[in-house]
Amino acid sequence: MPEPLAIILAAGKGKRMGSDLPKVLVPVGGRPMIRYVIDAVRAAGIEHILIVVGYMAALVKKELADQRGLEFIVQTEQLGTGHAVKMCGRRN
Repeated sequence: MPEPLAIILAAGKGKRMGSDLPKVLVPVGGRPMIRYVIDAVRAAGIEHILIVVGYMAALVKKELADQRGLEFIVQTEQLGTGHAVKMCGRRN
């Protein structure tokens, strides 16, 4: 049976968040919100996590450099949620 994995969509600009940061790096309770999502995925027993990045991808990767089990997928054109998930099928 294949190992379960999670896909976290993290390519958004977050224009409505009132910040220049990528949406997932906006702090909530003193931590970037993506860290809460990663914690929840791990609490569900999933260790292999695909992170779809786009806007300021290098900054997101830098923030998560201390995390194990992450694989970054770059969505160069932001063409929606379905496209982001489709990009995960093209990895390797």
